[in-house]
Amino acid sequence: MIGYICKYTPIEIFESMGEELERIQPEVTSFNQADTLMHPNLCSFAKGVLEDALTGRYDGIILTTCCDSIRRVYDVLKERLPDKFIYILDTPRITKDAAVRLYEKRIRSMIAEYEAFSGRKFDEEKFVALIQKKSRDDMISLKKDRLNVGILGARANPNIQKILEEHGVNVAFDLTCTGLARKILADDKEPFAGYVRGLLNQFPCMRMESASNRDRLIEQYVGSVDGIIYHTVQFCDNYSYDYAWLKGILKKPELLLETDNTKQSYGQILTRIEAFLESLRETGAGRRQGTPAGADRHLSETESGGGNAAREGKKMYVLGIDSGSTSTNAVIMDSDRQIRAFEVVRTGAKSGESAERIRDLVLEKAGLKREDLSRIVSTGYGRVSIAYADENVTEISCHGRGAHYFNPEVRTILDIGGQDSKAIRLDANGEVVDFVMNDKCAAGTGRFLEAIARTLEIDISEVGPEALRSTEEIEITSMCTVFAESEVISLIANNKEKCDIANGICHAIANKAYSLMRRVGMEPVYMMTGGVAKNSGVVRAVEEKIQAKLYICPEPEIVGAVGAALYALDTI
Repeated sequence: MIGYICKYTPIEIFESMGEELERIQPEVTSFNQADTLMHPNLCSFAKGVLEDALTGRYDGIILTTCCDSIRRVYDVLKERLPDKFIYILDTPRITKDAAVRLYEKRIRSMIAEYEAFSGRKFDEEKFVALIQKKSRDDMISLKKDRLNVGILGARANPNIQKILEEHGVNVAFDLTCTGLARKILADDKEPFAGYVRGLLNQFPCMRMESASNRDRLIEQYVGSVDGIIYHTVQFCDNYSYDYAWLKGILKKPELLLETDNTKQSYGQILTRIEAFLESLRETGAGRRQGTPAGADRHLSETESGGGNAAREGKKMYVLGIDSGSTSTNAVIMDSDRQIRAFEVVRTGAKSGESAERIRDLVLEKAGLKREDLSRIVSTGYGRVSIAYADENVTEISCHGRGAHYFNPEVRTILDIGGQDSKAIRLDANGEVVDFVMNDKCAAGTGRFLEAIARTLEIDISEVGPEALRSTEEIEITSMCTVFAESEVISLIANNKEKCDIANGICHAIANKAYSLMRRVGMEPVYMMTGGVAKNSGVVRAVEEKIQAKLYICPEPEIVGAVGAALYALDTI
């Protein structure tokens, strides 16, 4: 088995020699070896490739000179795996005839080294016969009865395509540096040179001279799809700039996904993609194809009962439940879209148990029984763990619906919960236009505030009032929870007042929130949701930062649950 990473790798060479090849798509649990052998801040894809290669499952690894990180991987593998065939192919940055000749020469040198290593011989006639059989797949494939989504950027995580397919979405194209099916260029006179020319003339990666044509090529593809997922790799230096440029010129809905090639990132990828698809299906694109608004639906006994109740003129009731990391929130709404009852409880160690408890509590408060509910929709991180829910919808869509319910003028939402923060921008109909999430780190969230409150030896409910008493400006320079705690301890040692430290923390959170809001495009009216919206110090700091008032509903923790209830009503 030979592993490779790049579309410019001449895999057909090795296939003609009877070798099995596999594209390395790392999905590791940690970077322990990579961080030790290289550097923690190297591209996470490069670190994942190293971790995967060191498992011993490959007899050889073919790399290309796509970036300095991959060169470092090559150096480490050559040292650590002296008995394996480890080769780095120097790929030209140009695609002209001179580059074709140069790359052909380099590929032939690689063939000679592999022949010496393996004892196998390269048969050019056999190779030519193989490439003549290769299919010439189209770069774009559209399906009229589905949402069509294209993938751009760098080294798309394989879970992206898997999730899209599981949600009935057609992947129209994958123009990342490893996703495009290669086109073999036939050349009867010089078949080897024609093959090399085909390699170099694929959709250009960022390092190629022809990358300047990417804008024209991308516009050709993008015009036919409903949305774009742009994938970048954590600590990649190139593709983040490409995304910023594309966001300014593309007229299609676009989702930025940054992944670190770990198994733990699956939940983050899933939430973002599901929210993106929900927003697409809320637009004309989804409705043109006959897709119901909102998430994928399935009929249930409770839904059927709800329909009967409506036909008989009876009032229906639905339950929206938002299962978060810190609190679980539930709302019962009637068919007139009036909130009948709501409840907020601590999530605790098991989200499923808190969901059972809050269902019973909110039903009792509403004076209803379980059979009175026509439909139940769950949202939040624990949404898939709520077995009694008829369907689940992402918190992005639900917060948008809930915010529009409380105030139709809201266009920008800042949601700060227990372990994540989100900025969401809505259109006039309350549909999600754009969103960004910070759920890879607890910086600036409720958990962050809890940690600081413990260090200050006050209850978390006191942080806001303490901040409002501040008379001295103190800047907290770190947003990392651990480092910020250390910084607070140092400030306490320097006899700084608790109120001033609390105010500094609130402003640090506001700065973090402001950067999220700017990324989605700030447009008034502004609304803040989540448990942190109850913190008067953070609210004041955010308002000072955005120079505008925040709309906060009477119970900011139930906005997502209200949105889930609205989705339930829409379905029936």
